[in-house]
Amino acid sequence: MTDNHTRSATYHTALTDDGTAVVTLHGELDLLAVPVLSVALDALTAGAEPDLVLDLSPVSFIDCSGLGILCRARNRVRSRIGRLRLVPPGGDFPRLLRGTGLSGVFELYPGVPEALAGRAAPGSASAAVARPVPDRG
Repeated sequence: MTDNHTRSATYHTALTDDGTAVVTLHGELDLLAVPVLSVALDALTAGAEPDLVLDLSPVSFIDCSGLGILCRARNRVRSRIGRLRLVPPGGDFPRLLRGTGLSGVFELYPGVPEALAGRAAPGSASAAVARPVPDRG
């Protein structure tokens, strides 16, 4: 397990028995957090078929640089035939995704257990199916 702290966000990484990396982010995902988180996410998405769950439920704020790092992680995972699942923060995250044209880009799950239970082999038909988080707006 790895713990790391920045001025604006903290994160914790754990690996499941099947190799899925679960990264739990806390605080604000903003310009100050991105440099450190970018290094960590790049390392987790460097190999073949990375399998990553990002738990954003404790995140209190996401700015455009935070969205950018999520998109970068998604693109790196997809280019390596892997899988990225998000557990979104509460509030208006679905509306934020819609407003930025990112609605439907990420697999969203209501919690980490659901994201892990939704695990399917990358490239399989069920890998693209996610239990959607209800749209709040």
